[in-house]
Amino acid sequence: MTDENRKKMQELGISEDVINQVLFVAKRMDDKGLVNSFAGNISAKVDGKIYITPTGQNKGLLTPEKIAVIDENGDRIWGMKETSEIIMHSMAYDICEKNGWDVGGVVHSHSKVLTAFSMAGLDVETEALPEMMGNFHKIPCAPYGAPGTKFIMTMAEPYFADGYRIVLLGNHGSLAVGKNVEDAMNVVEACEAIAEQILITKYILNGESPLDKDEVARFFDIYKENREKRKL
Repeated sequence: MTDENRKKMQELGISEDVINQVLFVAKRMDDKGLVNSFAGNISAKVDGKIYITPTGQNKGLLTPEKIAVIDENGDRIWGMKETSEIIMHSMAYDICEKNGWDVGGVVHSHSKVLTAFSMAGLDVETEALPEMMGNFHKIPCAPYGAPGTKFIMTMAEPYFADGYRIVLLGNHGSLAVGKNVEDAMNVVEACEAIAEQILITKYILNGESPLDKDEVARFFDIYKENREKRKL
């Protein structure tokens, strides 16, 4: 980045560190096949500004000058044209903040297995995997809402309001939130692996060996304790 651009960023109150965080997550997710040029987007929100990946760009080839920065008034003050899913990201931050959840990063992914579950309209859930139950409870699938419109989040709002960190968007992949953008990425990575394990166990091997009801209830209590720690 040129000194001239750094000076302009300082004048606009733009954080180079936050831009670099978005770039890191975008490249890692591209490397892992969780996003591509036409599907998926990544954002961070710091000091009222949303830093978000641009539309139609390869996530692994982004540069600081390409990351869009949207100010508190909804105006782009830096970078290329933002993804059309800016509405979804902005609403996700607002919903989580309104309901008391500490969220500073949002990741929308079209990873293979989670997207397949969203296309089938199925929740990702199990009573056989402690890591799933204790960390996420389940991954609910919201009804379809048209991409690029507010209706995606209208359908997903009840789940994010209740503290879920990741929700399947009907026929449209997943949306994850986190304390920061790296945290949101970690949620997607973990849940994609879990969804693959559940797909194999429940739908290919034709069944799972569930834990007993008391143990299932214990892990749900652990989930609720973990959820409380994420409040503002």
